[in-house]
Amino acid sequence: MDRLFGKKKTPEEMLRQNQRALNKAMRDLDRERVKMENQEKKVIADIKKMAKQGQMDAVKIMAKDLVRTRRYVKKFILMKANIQAVSLKITTLKSTNTMANAMKGVTKAMSTMNKQLKLPQIQKIMMEFEKQSEIMEMKEDMMNDAIDDAMGDEDDEEEGEAIVSQVLDELGLQIGDQLSDLPTASGTINTAAKAKPAAVAEGGVSDADADLEARLNNLKRS
Repeated sequence: MDRLFGKKKTPEEMLRQNQRALNKAMRDLDRERVKMENQEKKVIADIKKMAKQGQMDAVKIMAKDLVRTRRYVKKFILMKANIQAVSLKITTLKSTNTMANAMKGVTKAMSTMNKQLKLPQIQKIMMEFEKQSEIMEMKEDMMNDAIDDAMGDEDDEEEGEAIVSQVLDELGLQIGDQLSDLPTASGTINTAAKAKPAAVAEGGVSDADADLEARLNNLKRS
């Protein structure tokens, strides 16, 4: 009927339709089974009543009906179990179909990616990238060497002299502080101070002593 109107059901729709039909059949079987069980209870009550009255012929007939009713109840139970098994199989098929569709989509996506990813081109790009990286590193090293040759020596020498001067100034300051803290003994330092100019006048002052004396004078003035 669906094909006459140009509409075709998908496998998922067919599975859902069959599942609904099976669920309806199980509900119908449950209703009939409940009716048969109620009938069974009624027959048992009638058998007891007839037995008390001594109607044994009626009891035998009702007993046959009771056996037949119990057989039908058992058949309903078995039929429901079979239908339930079929329903579980349909559910499994539905899950399998869903998984197959998902795998189909993933496979299609992987196929598309594999077609787009061309290995030779990627290898060529990686080789070109490594080549350009090496060239950039070589140029950077050459530029650093050129800058060091042009600016590094004089600046380093001036900076080194400044550091040496700073260290000597700090040492001179410490020596001056220590000398200022010493107690002056009577005649000892004064005599030595007076004797030193005489020695300087006679023998001259060495360059190292002159430099130290100049630094001490600068510290005193500051």
